[in-house]
Amino acid sequence: MKTEMLLKSSPRITLPKTDLVGIKKSKQITKESTKLPQPTGWRILVLPFKMGEKTKGGILMGQDTLEKQQVASQCGNVLAMGPDCYRDKSRYKQGPWCKVGDWVMFARYAGSRIKIEGGEVRLLNDDEILATIKNPEDILHEY
Repeated sequence: MKTEMLLKSSPRITLPKTDLVGIKKSKQITKESTKLPQPTGWRILVLPFKMGEKTKGGILMGQDTLEKQQVASQCGNVLAMGPDCYRDKSRYKQGPWCKVGDWVMFARYAGSRIKIEGGEVRLLNDDEILATIKNPEDILHEY
């Protein structure tokens, strides 16, 4: 009973389209989202972009290639934000750089990598966000 109340009272984590990120399709999204860490302070939880298993030309990518690409990804979807993100008015005069649900770009090796079933998530500081983007598929992904 207490667990149900905690889940209801904690901020909800909304996941983007699962075919664009590293969540296994066989798992239910609600089960996966309860396993994710909740960011504290000025940290942001980002789920890295995962490219498709097949290229536009029809070539199937190997599992190793897909895993290396996800580790080296520079784009991700903001899943959750800590309570202190973008609160410093002297640093962020124009307001937050991103919000939950936005696709963002960050440095290749930025943040802490946290392994989850089916991939990994990254925990970034609020100042490590470089840009917001509309569609991660528009960015050339190489590793």
